Amino acid sequence: MELANQLKSLADKINQLRDKIETEESTKHAFVLPFINILGYDTFNPTEVVPEFTADLGLKKGEKVDYAIIQNDEPILIIECKNWKESLSVHGSQLFRYFHVSKTRFALLTNGITYQFFTDLDEKNKMDQKPFLEFDITNLKDNAIHEITKFHKSNFDVNKILDNASSLKFIKEIRKLIDAEINTPSPEFVKLFANKVYNGRLTEKVMEEFTELVQKAFGQLIGEKINDRLNAAINKEAQKQLEDLPETIDDESKINTTEEELEGFRIVVAILRRKLPTSRIVYRDTQSYFGILLDDNNRKPLCRLHLNGGKKYIGLFNDNKTEVRQAINSVDDIYSFEKQLLETVELYDVD
Repeated sequence: MELANQLKSLADKINQLRDKIETEESTKHAFVLPFINILGYDTFNPTEVVPEFTADLGLKKGEKVDYAIIQNDEPILIIECKNWKESLSVHGSQLFRYFHVSKTRFALLTNGITYQFFTDLDEKNKMDQKPFLEFDITNLKDNAIHEITKFHKSNFDVNKILDNASSLKFIKEIRKLIDAEINTPSPEFVKLFANKVYNGRLTEKVMEEFTELVQKAFGQLIGEKINDRLNAAINKEAQKQLEDLPETIDDESKINTTEEELEGFRIVVAILRRKLPTSRIVYRDTQSYFGILLDDNNRKPLCRLHLNGGKKYIGLFNDNKTEVRQAINSVDDIYSFEKQLLETVELYDVD
């Protein structure tokens, strides 16, 4: 937890200072050295962190890498730094040369914001072309923090990191492929599913139809997975609110919030969380409709659900904030109004 808090503090500092940092040297001192300190290494101790570490490259003597972290008099991590404004994509070859002549198993290429960790999984003593771990320190995920912890001085174990590096590398590449297929399904990906559910010939027209269906199915599946997680959180909060209610509240209220209404609410939250923190999306049930509001403000309706009558409707709001009802068969049909719901958010001055 302490490491996570330290990384968050550094990320906040970077966001505040980045526009004032102009040079590579400033990037090192403001962004990279604090990161090394967070890993538990004393940047003022030359037996732990060596600046301008010499890495002789054949005939080119005296070539230096920006930093080397030392353990038992040997480098365990060499670090090449660039200006935070620079992309790292064009600088890997330089670090590749340093890696080849050093005894380290790990190399880090960074501009103080993006961090790329390399090792030699493909061929021993040759740095891989692709990093096994990459993250943006200003947008850290829990899994990245978990991996960063392994490079902390108190935890560093070469074999443990190497054992996990291969999995990390392949997971990273697989995730990229999955993301690309979800956004723009390839013909091969579409055929994988179409062949299992469709018995006819996969003509061009059929493939176009199934491309859209596959994309939509994945969107709904991801939305439902998010709903499942929201469901647990919302029910937990609702239970807490019920426990905190005074005993004088009339238990026989005419308002009865149904599970179907809550399911509809979770679907709306799953859609709108792209533009809004979930904490700003609030529901208010009434005898006439189930209202979903921005910031619990009646003047900022996001939509209304009419689910308890003979027919079901979703009430959407136009530019004049006038409700327009659309018939639905079930709460799953709310996904069809994703575009309109996202546009409704734009009616308000959302910070």
